[in-house]
Amino acid sequence: MQKHDLIAWADSRRDAWLDCIRIYLGIGLVARGLLMGSNTSAAFVVDALQRSGQTWLVTGLVLHYVMFAHLVGGGLLAIGFFTRVAALVQIPVLAGAVFLVHRSEGLLASGQSLEFAALVLFLLVVFLVAGSGRLSVDHYVFGSGAPGKPESAPQA
Repeated sequence: MQKHDLIAWADSRRDAWLDCIRIYLGIGLVARGLLMGSNTSAAFVVDALQRSGQTWLVTGLVLHYVMFAHLVGGGLLAIGFFTRVAALVQIPVLAGAVFLVHRSEGLLASGQSLEFAALVLFLLVVFLVAGSGRLSVDHYVFGSGAPGKPESAPQA
């Protein structure tokens, strides 16, 4: 297979590549939600919220929202069901991670938390705008006119 053949093959499947990224992102968010359910990851979030001076009630509500958003929203992203809503639910969580939690670490920190959180935030915005692709429950349930996508014009 020639180089230009490979490029043409990949280019003809752009939607499938975007679906693969959506599925991978959703699975990663579910994994992060499961990890937050353990004490090790949740302790980091609780510590960050307590340092900001939040009460235990606000800390508990935020922690539960983040876990719920990652678990349910990530699962919906992975299967491509209500994709835009699932991305929208995640955006405040990742915006908080980028602008409140990891901002002080800077871009050159050894853990690369800021870069990764910013990448996930960017991808969520992409899927908020683009919606789900052909490899999604949205496509099979709602067809080509998935919620937020314009219907194709009827042929005369």
